[in-house]
Amino acid sequence: AAHSVKNTMIQSLFILSPTGEVLIERHFRGVTSRTVCDIFWSRASESLNHHGGVSTASTAIMGSNPFPLYDSINPIMELPDVNDHDGGGTNGRDPSSGGTIYLFSALRDGLSYLAACTSPIGNGLEIPPLLIIEFLHRIADTFVLYFGDPADESAVKDNFSTAYQLLEEMVDYGWPLTTEPNALTDLIRPPTVMAKIHQAMTGGSSGIVSEALPTGTVSNMPWRKAGVQHNHNEIYIDIVEEIDAIVSGDGSLLTSDVMGSIQAQSNLSGVPDLILTFNDASLIDDCSFHPCVRYSRFERDKVVSFVPPDGPFELMRYRVQMSGAGGSHLPIGNMPIQVIPRISYGRFGLDGDKVGSNSDIGGRISLTVTARSISSLIYSASRKGPLVIEDVAVVIPFPKFVKTANLNVTLGQVIYDEAGKIAKWVIGKLDEKQRPQLNGTMILEDGSEPGSSKGQSTAASSSDGEQPPLLVTWKILLASVSGLNVNGLSVTGEHYKPYKGVRNITKSGTFQIRCH
Repeated sequence: AAHSVKNTMIQSLFILSPTGEVLIERHFRGVTSRTVCDIFWSRASESLNHHGGVSTASTAIMGSNPFPLYDSINPIMELPDVNDHDGGGTNGRDPSSGGTIYLFSALRDGLSYLAACTSPIGNGLEIPPLLIIEFLHRIADTFVLYFGDPADESAVKDNFSTAYQLLEEMVDYGWPLTTEPNALTDLIRPPTVMAKIHQAMTGGSSGIVSEALPTGTVSNMPWRKAGVQHNHNEIYIDIVEEIDAIVSGDGSLLTSDVMGSIQAQSNLSGVPDLILTFNDASLIDDCSFHPCVRYSRFERDKVVSFVPPDGPFELMRYRVQMSGAGGSHLPIGNMPIQVIPRISYGRFGLDGDKVGSNSDIGGRISLTVTARSISSLIYSASRKGPLVIEDVAVVIPFPKFVKTANLNVTLGQVIYDEAGKIAKWVIGKLDEKQRPQLNGTMILEDGSEPGSSKGQSTAASSSDGEQPPLLVTWKILLASVSGLNVNGLSVTGEHYKPYKGVRNITKSGTFQIRCH
């Protein structure tokens, strides 16, 4: 039993670069061989739905969005514990004689965050899986707070010492310890230009580590500093709803799901006590809250009562209730944006038409993007003017049998990464009057012959060579799917009257367009 308790949390933590290189390695309960990283990367590379590796350029193009890098990789891998602690991998060891390593993974900003947890032979996983996955994302969020967005490979390499110090404070013998940003920034100062110069001159890191114990760690509110003072007291709340959807090539909605979150920016002095009420709390389903929220009060009165952290934080997450009796209907019907792709492969003549066997082997691509004012979104009363969709971009992954592509657009700009075979078309703002188009041609790898009536090559006839779906990102201000809005926000415990700002935002989550 004692051996079982010893192996119930994180044994080792690894952070891999977009090319599989180990950037960060930290062991808490014994040493886990790097072999687990090699196994993970080999499986992750096999699961890429359009190529066999991740290039740095592809990561830069994709940004923080993991699609389409991991197609079918499981967030938890079960591996035999074959560590011999002598650097010999499996030499001299029978894999069946040891226990099991459960490898948890999360992909953020192109980096793979891995947590290795061991279990004795004959015992199952004794760790709450969602706890480990959430903790990995919390580490990534902390890196963003300290190093900026995106917290990618270059950001981590520029701040190695700070990254290791953060892990020292966030994990204690494999257990998550200090994860609140307010407490961490009291312990470890975020890197600044002057701190980096001081560190480079002295050769140490004492300039970024605080000697004083943060006051929040010994209070009943570890998420909030003591004695917070602001010249201007204000709080901003964004109700953000993300649409995950799969849309067919002709624009028909196949499936959709809507997740919501309430993001807050609090600049309030003292220790204010806030109560947030909604216009219709029944629209909220599957809630999860920040530790500052009094959950019993929400269960009883359907109001959110809390003492906020200082600075930006996520107050809660929720799922939008499905419409219709028994929740049988999709939460959203008509999308505010439409993308019509036309992609084909085969032999083309000079005029672009498919012809006989003496013509060149290649491909043609054409995309049209339009904004649709008639949609299922509910707009805020303060919204004025025509529909404007912001931050519109289309990511186009090509099959691996495509050698190169020549792309042109009528609006925005397009970037193509030949190594990763990914293109990103950045449109920016889009209104109803605009109909931007992308047109281009593809050159196929040598030996790729059209193998079907659809004009796909023989490489495309296998599952790893099919045209992957497109990924569309977009954002609309002052709009929501559910119609959820803030009915009131009251502040007690302090004498000032703060400025309060509330707005709705609807944006894309994993928004895929199938090409056939």
